Amino acid sequence: MEEKDLIRQLIQLSFAEDIGEGDHTTLCSIPSDAVGASRLLIKEKGVLAGVEVAQEVFHQFDPTLHMEVFIGDGESVNPGDEAFLVKGKIQSILQTERLVLNIMQRMSGIATITREYVKLLEGTKAKVLDTRKTTPGMRMLEKQAVKIGGGVNHRIGLFDMILLKDNHVDFAGGIEQAIRGAQAYLLKQNRKLKIEIEVRSIEELKQVLLLGGVDRIMLDNFTPEKTREAVDLVGGSVELESSGGITFDTIRSYAETGVDFISVGALTHSVKSLDMSLKAI
Repeated sequence: MEEKDLIRQLIQLSFAEDIGEGDHTTLCSIPSDAVGASRLLIKEKGVLAGVEVAQEVFHQFDPTLHMEVFIGDGESVNPGDEAFLVKGKIQSILQTERLVLNIMQRMSGIATITREYVKLLEGTKAKVLDTRKTTPGMRMLEKQAVKIGGGVNHRIGLFDMILLKDNHVDFAGGIEQAIRGAQAYLLKQNRKLKIEIEVRSIEELKQVLLLGGVDRIMLDNFTPEKTREAVDLVGGSVELESSGGITFDTIRSYAETGVDFISVGALTHSVKSLDMSLKAI
């Protein structure tokens, strides 16, 4: 299913969850023909994300709503900034405002923290990756926010890449069995997917290098010192990704080892939403 279709489904599910049989508060207090406008007011410094999604929310609920955008996705914002105006039926604005805020606050929080991590990698070749540690149903939006913040998406789900993690290797009976199984599966299925495998030690790394047949190797919970040893051992022959417990304080030390990617689950699993509000004019 296409990303846009998934986002449309998420929006429809969110309407059903929030509005249900009807927003009785709005319906009882606002005439159906009343028109007005609200503005999105930024209350915290960060990176804005979700403007295009907000347009889709408004359009899906009421195509007559009109947005006038002043600040776009990926732009830096400060308290007091006005990101956009939405004009049209007041009933429609009131029924969509919470969904728009929920999405934009979450996406902007992710974009903001991603931008901070990206800045820490400046001057190195390393790129920061997201993970599958996302909010169920919100993955497409959260990964979109990572890109807006300057990060890179890892695989979207289980369908667009083969990632042989420690449990796969152990259940398969070892590294060789896991890699050969992946290769045979792709050949049988006539699929072209990248293969990545996780290693837990220099010894396992050497085993993978001897076998070959993978596009990327994930160094799981390696120290920066062990990571540098791994980089020297690989010599650029295959992509390397650092993963596991890497924080804002330690990511630079990993980037300076020469790895290609650093995956950070914190981009999406424990992010703080950016404060903003949708206020009537």
